[in-house]
Amino acid sequence: MNSRNQAILQQLRGGLVVSCQALPEEPLHSSYIMSRMAYAAYLGGAVGIRANTVEDITEIRKTVSLPIIGIIKRVYEDHPELYITPTMKEVDELIACGVEVIAMDATHRPRPGGETIETLFPEVRSKYPDQLFMADCSNVEEGMKAAALGFDLIGTTMASYTPYTAGCSLPPYGMIKTLVHECGKPVVAEGNISTPEQLRHAMDIGVLTVVVGSAITRPLEITKRFVAALK
Repeated sequence: MNSRNQAILQQLRGGLVVSCQALPEEPLHSSYIMSRMAYAAYLGGAVGIRANTVEDITEIRKTVSLPIIGIIKRVYEDHPELYITPTMKEVDELIACGVEVIAMDATHRPRPGGETIETLFPEVRSKYPDQLFMADCSNVEEGMKAAALGFDLIGTTMASYTPYTAGCSLPPYGMIKTLVHECGKPVVAEGNISTPEQLRHAMDIGVLTVVVGSAITRPLEITKRFVAALK
C-alpha cells in the first residue's frame, strides 16, 4: 500500500465517519445542504464523510477537506436491488472526482449485466491498482470473500439489507468481531449504529472506523423515532 493510502487510513483510524446522503425523494435532497451537513460533521469532530453522487461529493469538497468514502447509488432495471456503485461506470465516475475511498456493494447478489463481485472487482482493481476500495457486505462470508478479492476495507453496511440476512441482530456485533479477527483487513462498522454507546462498543471490538448516517443526518427519520415514543 502506498504512503498516501496509509495516511488516509491513519486519518480515519479511531474516529467517526458521518454519512451525508439524501435521495431525491427525501426532504433534504440538495448538494448544497449535504455540503453544509458535512461541514457541521467536520466541526463536530468527524474524521471522514461518506457521500453519494458526484454532484454531492463535488459540493462537499468545497467545504471540508476530510477523506470521503464515495458511492453512487444507481438503479439498473435488471437488478434494481443492488444499487451501491454497481458497475465499472460508477467506479469511473468516482475516480474522476478524486474520492479517497470508493465503496461498492460486495454482496453475493447478481449485478447488472449478469456480473458478480467475483468477476467485476478483479477488473476494477486491475484498472485502478492504487485506489482504496471498501466492500459493503451483509455477512461474514461476504466479508471474507471481499478481503480475498483484494478490497482494502471491509464494511458491515449491508447487514440485514439482503434477503438472507433479514432480521439479523443489529448492530451486527458478531459479524464485526469475526471480521476483525479473521479477515485480515481493516473493518468498518457501518449500518444501524444509532447511539454513541453502540459506536463505542463497535470501536472497542477493534474496527478501523465507524460510519453513522441516519442517527445524525436524517432529521425525518430521527423525528419519526421520537414521535413513535408517543404512540
